[in-house]
Amino acid sequence: MHVVDAVVADRVDSRPLSAAILAVGSELLTPEKVDTNSLFITQVLNDLGIAVAFKSIVGDNRAELTAHVAHALGRHRVLILTGGLGPTDDDLTREVVAAHLGLPMHEDPEIIAAMEGRFAARGWKMPAVNRRQAQVPEGATVLANPNGTAPGLWLAHDGAVIALLPGPPREMKPMMAGEVRSRLLALAGDTRLHRRLVRVSGKGESAVEEIVQPIYSRWLAQEPPIETTILAGLGQVELHLRLQSPDAERAGAALDLAVGELTMALGQDVVSTDGRSLAAVVGDLLRARGWWVALAESCTGGLATSRLTDVPGSSDYVERSVVAYSNKAKVELLGVPAALIQEHGAVSEAVAVAMAEGMRARAGVDIAVGITGIAGPGGGSEAKPVGTVCIAVAGVQTEVRTFRFPGGREMVKAMSANWAIDLVRRALREG
Repeated sequence: MHVVDAVVADRVDSRPLSAAILAVGSELLTPEKVDTNSLFITQVLNDLGIAVAFKSIVGDNRAELTAHVAHALGRHRVLILTGGLGPTDDDLTREVVAAHLGLPMHEDPEIIAAMEGRFAARGWKMPAVNRRQAQVPEGATVLANPNGTAPGLWLAHDGAVIALLPGPPREMKPMMAGEVRSRLLALAGDTRLHRRLVRVSGKGESAVEEIVQPIYSRWLAQEPPIETTILAGLGQVELHLRLQSPDAERAGAALDLAVGELTMALGQDVVSTDGRSLAAVVGDLLRARGWWVALAESCTGGLATSRLTDVPGSSDYVERSVVAYSNKAKVELLGVPAALIQEHGAVSEAVAVAMAEGMRARAGVDIAVGITGIAGPGGGSEAKPVGTVCIAVAGVQTEVRTFRFPGGREMVKAMSANWAIDLVRRALREG
């Protein structure tokens, strides 16, 4: 295979050591296809200490692809493209990159020979159209592709490095994890990306932002700077902290201080600072106490139990669960008085408490949960609209809360399950 060794990009380049990823292919802009390549590429880059600044999906359009390539190379020192290296007219990646860089292309006879051999091994003759895949920009390094006909390409140009990789994951992944990673390692040097994850429950994204923004805004001016990203989920918020540094000890100390500041400001709303999920944290608290939990679920249909039992080893602390969807089930399985349901309605704090306490007594556990609500889309009223959910936790003492969750049925169920588990966490920490 023809190889032209490229010089690694100049380390004094003013652009940050960050990367852009372009997934090329009009099929990725349809509902039928999903870009998964960028996730794998991001992981490889992050492991090398190279932060991904942006990733885009670009259709098979010469003007659009040229604009994206120009933007990426104007701002970042690493560009990874996947797809568009096939033999058809709409495979434009090689041509666009070469044209943008002002590089002529030539046909590589060794690529032709390799492709002809690959077809011959299957008893076929190589179609003439495949010769397009042998076009190599001047100065590029050819990256062998043992799993397909489209070779990859590596270019170093004007302080940046560019990798062109095939689109099929089974072809792209070995190339990215092998040859491309080795070349990027030389560029990254000792710099690595150090990260922390703080999980928060009990506050929405805007409420968390109001508390922590004055804190993390200061971190950007310190050396080394810490970047913070806030991600909102259903009933949970994640704070992602990241820092690029060649000094792991110094980076770790800076991140530990930062996490400490956030924990102090957010208090009991902090679920974990070590990446553990809410369900895993609750499981660890239960296991540490030697406690068992049981759940009585109505509107969530067993979702809270499913979340808890997604954690390996949950048989150490999850005793049982009952989906008491109907009023009859609440009465027969949990001992909820029918008169209580008649007086307050099935969706009420009184019934949620009766469900939790009934489950605790019948299961003989240390702590139990009762969830009842209106997930929608029907069943709501002016007094109790869709999204009304009552959750009770019966332990050393019984606590109950009423929520008004937004969104459709799926969102209401998800937020109800998360809040139920979080109320168990708070009860365990306070008990």
